[in-house]
Amino acid sequence: MTSPTPAHGLAHIGGFLLDMDGTVYLSDQLLPGAANFLAYTAQANIPVLLLTNNSSKNREAYVQKFTGMGLQVPAEKILTSGEASAQYMQTHAPDARIALFGTPDLAEDFRRYALALDVQNPDTVVLGFDMTLDYAKLVRLCDLVRSGLPYIATHPDFNCPVTGGFIPDIGAMMAFVEASTGRKADVVIGKPSHHILDLAAARLGVALPSLCMVGDRLYTDIAMGQGTPIQTALVLSGETKAGNLPGSPFKPDYVFENLADLTRAFQKAREWQ
Repeated sequence: MTSPTPAHGLAHIGGFLLDMDGTVYLSDQLLPGAANFLAYTAQANIPVLLLTNNSSKNREAYVQKFTGMGLQVPAEKILTSGEASAQYMQTHAPDARIALFGTPDLAEDFRRYALALDVQNPDTVVLGFDMTLDYAKLVRLCDLVRSGLPYIATHPDFNCPVTGGFIPDIGAMMAFVEASTGRKADVVIGKPSHHILDLAAARLGVALPSLCMVGDRLYTDIAMGQGTPIQTALVLSGETKAGNLPGSPFKPDYVFENLADLTRAFQKAREWQ
């Protein structure tokens, strides 16, 4: 796959933000080149932060997931939209009583940041990727949103890639809420929002112009490059296929089949320096 930008531009990258679902793995299977990319960047002292919009699991769960796939990834190298949302709430509304619609892992993230969870008498609503969602929860969620409470969403993805296809993600839940209440989320934390980008850059200690976001989704991963100085690299190992590019408003700087192709291009670019 030919990249829109000459691949030697990769030599100027000082850190990578690396999507997980559809980029590093699908379900419980590593995708081609994932392990080698992480090994090469570590050997080359290029910092990498694994950045996922999936808020259904916390970083400890992802550490276990990677261990099961044969990779040793420390927790501090993982940032989820769930943890980013908890940090946002701690910064902007630390005393809020939060009606949190999400998994037990997401609730654990919020408690870690000393946030109060209260679905009975809340003053803020936070919606995450909740695979325990049922009709009673949807009714309560819509009632609270309809009442006018501040409404935060962890991320905007409509689908989550899995082996053999996709499962509905939070974007589908947000569409349900909007159809019922007429309200969109007031704030969305995950990719492509600047909220998670600024937090990720601070975690890595790398300035935005030296960062490259690598992912498989145009409207989240690649959209992070719009209006920001970061570079973006699309991998075709997940949701997006080459045929989706011409009609998309989100244009990556680089396009690769997978992380194996990106690693080869990055190695060559560094040799040309």
